Amino acid sequence: MKNKYDIAAIDIIANLWTPESNRIRPKRDAFYHGKMKVDKQTAKGITHEDMLRRMDAAGIERVFLAATKVGRLGHPACYHIPYEMVAKAVKRYPDRFYGLAGLDPWEGMQGVRALEHAVKDLGFIGAHFYPHWYELAPDHAKWYPFYAKCCELDIPVQMQVGQSMIYDPDYRLRSVGRPITLDAVACDFPELKLVGIHVGIPWTDEMIAMAWKHKNVYIGCDAHSPKYWPESFVRYIGSFGQDKVLFGTDFPILDFERTRAEIEALGLKPAAKTKLLRDNAIRVYKLK
Repeated sequence: MKNKYDIAAIDIIANLWTPESNRIRPKRDAFYHGKMKVDKQTAKGITHEDMLRRMDAAGIERVFLAATKVGRLGHPACYHIPYEMVAKAVKRYPDRFYGLAGLDPWEGMQGVRALEHAVKDLGFIGAHFYPHWYELAPDHAKWYPFYAKCCELDIPVQMQVGQSMIYDPDYRLRSVGRPITLDAVACDFPELKLVGIHVGIPWTDEMIAMAWKHKNVYIGCDAHSPKYWPESFVRYIGSFGQDKVLFGTDFPILDFERTRAEIEALGLKPAAKTKLLRDNAIRVYKLK
């Protein structure tokens, strides 16, 4: 992987973004191309090979692809990316892609069994969910069976923290992912690795407090451009939080190369930058 970067990064959260997967998603040009500034060509979907070329240019060695479950099926704004679709990509490029199993709390024990299948049979390395798409905070009881199964499977679980957006004007959702809601979960499941993705903005200091309090709480730095990260978060990455923050993009929300360049511009010390971009992901997810 030839590029200008000296650290081979690991991106802990990106979206499967092929034309095939995008046929499942509702068309949201106003959100992706308008609000999030994703270029039109990317918004349509890209091949695995194109994603790999973009990763290589940004010095990204591996990416975790989420089989996202976005709301309860039946509403036109909601969709689920099949686990098998992500598993197919992982099987094709096992040294570049890893799978994350999306969670829907309304699936109950059926969803819990599907999670176990994804890990044991499809090789997924973690779980992932969006609290706001169900308007159920991370400490709601409906998530607890999934937390228990993650403990049994010894896998981390990612959840969005911070404000949510308006993805569909006909399906407005409340921001229920306050980082403080991880407090009860971390107390109830001290062996469960909890990764609060999306930085926690606008409650970043609250997210930092949770990661500082709990040994098993980590922060994913995706979905928000590094040049706009709060100063307190940048200081945290370079000091007492350097073991608790994991690099991510939430591609295509953030472009691989632009995000990598903006992290380089932060002026982090080499040790802290290496932990952020690579070492913490290897340790938390027990990668080879």
